[in-house]
Amino acid sequence: MLELLVDTVCSKCRFIRIAGDDKPAEVVKAQLMKLNSDHLRFVLMCLKENTTQVRNIRQYLLATLYNAPMTMHSSYAVRVQHDLKSREKLV
Repeated sequence: MLELLVDTVCSKCRFIRIAGDDKPAEVVKAQLMKLNSDHLRFVLMCLKENTTQVRNIRQYLLATLYNAPMTMHSSYAVRVQHDLKSREKLV
């Protein structure tokens, strides 16, 4: 992941493809520079839970890293809500 982040942030390209969409390189770089250790753990957790075959791991990782700051909190909130509903059913 570190090599992918460095490679992407140091890229001279004007556009970088994220999930099939060409985004301005500066936007992608800015988003990747927001990442912290919590985001990296979140991405690793997502990779661990993924059950589908990933054909292009580089693109998959880049998209997951790019989206992590926007999706991590929502993902955790949904998990907590699900766990609370599951516990209510048991009581």
